[in-house]
Amino acid sequence: MTEAAHPDDRSVLLVVDVQNDFCPDGALAVPGGDAVVPVINRLTASFAHIVITQDWHPPRHVSFASSHPRHKLFEVIPVSYGDQVLWPDHCVQGSDGAALRQDLDTRRAELLIRKGFHREIDSYSAFFENDRRTPTGLNGYLRERGLTRIFLAGLALDFCVRYSAEDARRLGFSVCVVEDACRGIGSADSLASIRRALTEPGVVFRRSDDLSRAVG
Repeated sequence: MTEAAHPDDRSVLLVVDVQNDFCPDGALAVPGGDAVVPVINRLTASFAHIVITQDWHPPRHVSFASSHPRHKLFEVIPVSYGDQVLWPDHCVQGSDGAALRQDLDTRRAELLIRKGFHREIDSYSAFFENDRRTPTGLNGYLRERGLTRIFLAGLALDFCVRYSAEDARRLGFSVCVVEDACRGIGSADSLASIRRALTEPGVVFRRSDDLSRAVG
């Protein structure tokens, strides 16, 4: 097995955007998004370190279709940093939709990273805004704490989890995606394609039952 197969004291569970708006009945619901919560809650017992991210958009954010009256929902438009999907208004700062799921166990989380709070730039990755240059500060935090191995869980696999995994590998971290602790927006075929693409730079995929805390 690769190094990322089992968590140890250098490992961190990175829980991505498990928020009301990404779960059933939310503004941008991921199918089955709420199903990740009990899996993540079980996983927390195996990790000494846990970090959580939270999408945190101001009103009239650049990613909202409502900010572009001449364009349609889910249309892709060019912006200063590249292509931008136009989403429904979601995870607006201070709203119920932006709140973390109430049943998500956050008691042992050491850090909460809020992203997407700049009005003119979107942010999928836990590490960088979508220009892939503006940092969130997570890289420095993990380096200073000596945490080099990242286990990813949360929403959505084909957007924020994917970008976080890509950036983590680009920064030299060991990365494991916990498959049953994630859900995606796309079709089964598109998710399979993303899985294949992520394995090329060395991301590994495991199920939560395959993970166990290193002893000794």
